[in-house]
Amino acid sequence: MSKIESWWSDLVAELDRHWIKYALLAWFIVGLWYFVSAWPQIRSLGLGDTDDNMRLMQVRALLNGQGWYDLRDYYLNPPGGFDIHWSRIVDLPIAGLILILRPFIGTPWAERVACGIAPLLPLSIAFIGLGATVRRLVSPHAWPLAMALLVCACTPTMLMFAPDRIDHHGWQLAMLSLTVAGLCDPKGARGGVIVGLASAVSISIGLEMLPYAAMAGAIIALQWIWDRGEARRVAAYGVSLASGTALGYGAFASYANSVMRCDALTPVYLTVMLVAGGLLFVLAWLSPASRWARLGLAFAAGAVIVAGFAWLFPQCLGRPEQASPELVRNWLDNVREAKPIYQHPFRQAFPIVTLPIIGLLGAAIATRRAITDRAPIMVGWSAVTLFTLFACLMLLWQTRAGPAAQLLAVPGAAALIWVAVPLLLDSPNLLVRVLGPVVVVLVASGMFSGLSLRFLPIDKPDARMTTINRASARCPAISSLAPLNRYPSATIFSFVDLGPRIIVVTHHKAVAGPYHRNGDAILDVQHAFGGSPDQFRAIARKHGATMLLVCPNMAESTIYRARNPGGFYDRLAKGEMFAFLEPLELPRNSPLRLFRIK
Repeated sequence: MSKIESWWSDLVAELDRHWIKYALLAWFIVGLWYFVSAWPQIRSLGLGDTDDNMRLMQVRALLNGQGWYDLRDYYLNPPGGFDIHWSRIVDLPIAGLILILRPFIGTPWAERVACGIAPLLPLSIAFIGLGATVRRLVSPHAWPLAMALLVCACTPTMLMFAPDRIDHHGWQLAMLSLTVAGLCDPKGARGGVIVGLASAVSISIGLEMLPYAAMAGAIIALQWIWDRGEARRVAAYGVSLASGTALGYGAFASYANSVMRCDALTPVYLTVMLVAGGLLFVLAWLSPASRWARLGLAFAAGAVIVAGFAWLFPQCLGRPEQASPELVRNWLDNVREAKPIYQHPFRQAFPIVTLPIIGLLGAAIATRRAITDRAPIMVGWSAVTLFTLFACLMLLWQTRAGPAAQLLAVPGAAALIWVAVPLLLDSPNLLVRVLGPVVVVLVASGMFSGLSLRFLPIDKPDARMTTINRASARCPAISSLAPLNRYPSATIFSFVDLGPRIIVVTHHKAVAGPYHRNGDAILDVQHAFGGSPDQFRAIARKHGATMLLVCPNMAESTIYRARNPGGFYDRLAKGEMFAFLEPLELPRNSPLRLFRIK
């Protein structure tokens, strides 16, 4: 063996033996690059999503002494505020970073830096979860490929881990990566505990990933039905799911979530998880020898859970938000990320669906090969294939399933690349050896979809959309809203999507934010802008609003004009002046218009 071969062999052995250490090193390098690249945004507190702004307000309230279980926001929907359906789990790392940093750099900069670092923390868990899955199913040496695919090919997924994306989606995706790793774990009890605890943490954070948690439980049950030896995995999963959810409820459920609501971890879903965990433990304990008997028991347990849910909690059989028909019709049904993928423009949908479809194909091929070879990884690949298929189907329900679908596609895509590239490198044709691997990586990673859109004149924004996008970006900027602080603290009547940003970067309060528990205030804003001037004045008075802030051409403003031609906002946008509105001064280049409500 030559020195080069010996050195390479030693390097491979080192990377295999201490792969977690090197995976975390890779995460640190990637995170540092993201942080430095996003520094201009971090410096300007560029919380681009309304949920990120509300998360920071929730953290501020905690650090300012608001009760642990009191998640009422008093800066929106005055005078009483409103209860948001989140928990404090995701608040903890942000608050911890602020507490550590503010003695050295002060509170404003501590918030900025904390918001830049906090979203990168769950990315380390995603690296470990995907790395473990690919090591078990593809090759012990393939874990760097999984991380490269996640960082380079899963753009919607990585956006959830980007600096300033401090909402809870990154943490839930991290738990999903652990769930997949647990399903593929050859040690049944350990895998069951990992899946159960990851599902419990995700549900305690929010119910967005509840369908995935249910699918993970179904896959574990199917594994046990097929193989009686999976009983330990089922038992460990049932106990950890029930106990983890109970702990999550006791430690993090707010006062407002102690009632029978359907949009968070409340007594409704706590009951479901406790019963489900208990039934799974009983199934594992009984574990009859007949596969048909196990199927019957699993079916009976599922029927008990479904029937009990329908009988005990009939209010939760509809939409979990329990919103009014008017709010559903005028707002919830129009949220873009809640629409199916096929209702989105091709330019948006194509890059989202490409990798999940490729990952599903790769997982199916790998499963087929494992079955043919009677390999032990057959069960793990079957779980990944089912999970990836489920994620693809979720895209037909809501586009917000895109980040999870791409994350779950990584093992299948990695398998395609790991098998195809060596075959091409062994080709006697030089052109195949050089170009073949590049083509395989571009296709199997789905990166060709994003590259191709640069040359396809499909769904490119027209002049009107360019104007709307520019206004929607400029108006929430801190440079645009900071001048409002020259005026005494007041309640500002503005667009729903501007509310959370107003209360973060100014000392003012706002009327509404885009949250279903804030539904009455959302409808008030819609009625005020769509109705008569007198109706606007009455609703503004109801909330104690003394200033009006609008952003001409912002996306939300176009809805009011389209729905209610001749309404208050449409008339205001056309330049009509009203005696009860006094224009207030803003910088000359401001995209905003500010009025005092007399």
